[in-house]
Amino acid sequence: MNKNILIIDDEEPIRNILSSILEDEGYTTYTAASAEDGISVLERNHIALVFLDLWLPGMDGLELLKLLQKEINTPEIIVISGHANVDIAVQAIKIGAFDCIEKPLDLNRILSLTSSAITQFNTLHKNNIGVPTSVNKSQLIGECDKILEIKKLIDQISTSDSRVMILGENGTGKEVVAREIYLNSNRKDKPFVEVNCAAIPENLIESELFGHEKGAFTGAIDTRIGKFEAAHGGTLFLDEIADMSSSAQAKVLRAIQEQKFHRVGSDKLIDVDIRIISATNKNIHTEIKKGSFREDLFFRLNVIPINVPPLKDRGADIGLLANYFLQRYNKDNSCNKSIISSSMNLLEKHSWPGNVRELKNFIEKICIICNDDSIDLHDFIDFELDNDDESIYIESFMNLSLIEAKDEFEKKIIYSKLIEMNGNITKTADALGIYPSNLHNKIKKHGIIIEK
Repeated sequence: MNKNILIIDDEEPIRNILSSILEDEGYTTYTAASAEDGISVLERNHIALVFLDLWLPGMDGLELLKLLQKEINTPEIIVISGHANVDIAVQAIKIGAFDCIEKPLDLNRILSLTSSAITQFNTLHKNNIGVPTSVNKSQLIGECDKILEIKKLIDQISTSDSRVMILGENGTGKEVVAREIYLNSNRKDKPFVEVNCAAIPENLIESELFGHEKGAFTGAIDTRIGKFEAAHGGTLFLDEIADMSSSAQAKVLRAIQEQKFHRVGSDKLIDVDIRIISATNKNIHTEIKKGSFREDLFFRLNVIPINVPPLKDRGADIGLLANYFLQRYNKDNSCNKSIISSSMNLLEKHSWPGNVRELKNFIEKICIICNDDSIDLHDFIDFELDNDDESIYIESFMNLSLIEAKDEFEKKIIYSKLIEMNGNITKTADALGIYPSNLHNKIKKHGIIIEK
């Protein structure tokens, strides 16, 4: 993970304090007293996050912020304002800043924002450590009919600002589809702002979406802009929209209808120009019948519906995705793992209740625990097979003699139990109901190698 942070501020005490705080938390820091010096540091180092003072000698912070937004591999930027100027902070975030903090600095807020910004940068640039991210490379992997239909639809709506609702089970890749729509749209050079409606407490969702004024409620120590305002000119992705409270739904509906809203604690209307993409893993029609989701909001959001299929219905795409995740693992970890082709069919026969996310985690898991570069999926008895897949597992032994099948099963159960017990021979033997000496002989017989 890239944890390099650049602090650009003309006040040496601020630079020193920030640097000391962040270094204590395990980050690597660089400092600069001017925008020009900051550019030099950026040219020599791969920086994940910049703390940028807005008021600098020579080139000011806003100018540098605009300049950095033209770069493909832009670090996340948290602007520092010493003048409590909300308008400039809003302008900075609209340009592309991650967030804004005011002097005097709040330690807890600094650490919280730093963690979030570093995580976001490394997520966006995970496959391109030190290399500019290619915004044109599709992350929507697949060639099955349903995925090809989605790709075609994305092309058809690329020049449109129509609202899109993405439906699909957890882990199917709804966010990937949303980003694909954004990257193919006329708004791709403007912000893409994501909100997970299910992850935000009900009492904070309106503040998160629309912002709030200082003193609007207990804990509102400063004025904050919301996601609607931050996404101005770009795209707002409302994930898990069906988990939004009724009051928040009403405000979102009003903002869509009027193209304007007001912050919590303010009557001042703010114009907004955004495209909204929403998503949910729930049956939205059931939620409407239950009265949990507004039908009028559904009609506003569901202009272009996209249904993302579960992984079990995508056939050969499972192999394509497995190889994609395998290549990503190899690149991130400088290794050369591969899956033996004769065992790939096991992947297509599994039901994958966790969908693409489960497949990704499984590929990472087997890469970590397999000592060899060549991975045989038959070696993974703990492959979380569900009841429907029991026949598939039995089928893998059908071409073996009884003695061979017995040996193969014994090898698999020992290997699986060793992994479960972190390689502890005594605990593994006890779990299997045999003596440790007997287990040692069987490990040697089957050529099992496992790291503790």
